[in-house]
Amino acid sequence: MNETTQEKVKFFTYKDIPLVRNGDVLYYGDMAEEYVTMIQILSKQRVGNLDVADKVKVYLMSTDETLNPTDAIKKTSEKNGLYDALDLAGAWLERAKRDGV
Repeated sequence: MNETTQEKVKFFTYKDIPLVRNGDVLYYGDMAEEYVTMIQILSKQRVGNLDVADKVKVYLMSTDETLNPTDAIKKTSEKNGLYDALDLAGAWLERAKRDGV
């Protein structure tokens, strides 16, 4: 590969949308789009030998790097469980892409 060739990094996806985890924070969405969601795990519950997200907070955020972090947050919600959070995040991203915020 020469220096001018850039490889596209492949991320894990959920419903064909990139999903990246860093500790108890997940980013759902494409950073090349106008909005992404951040999902913060607030608490976990032990189920068998696994820790399962119990309470999570979902943020719809602008990817505009000129905004300060507080102004970048457009919507927030708290959900019980990761599935409900991802479902809401996906709906927010679809609506933001279609209509804006």
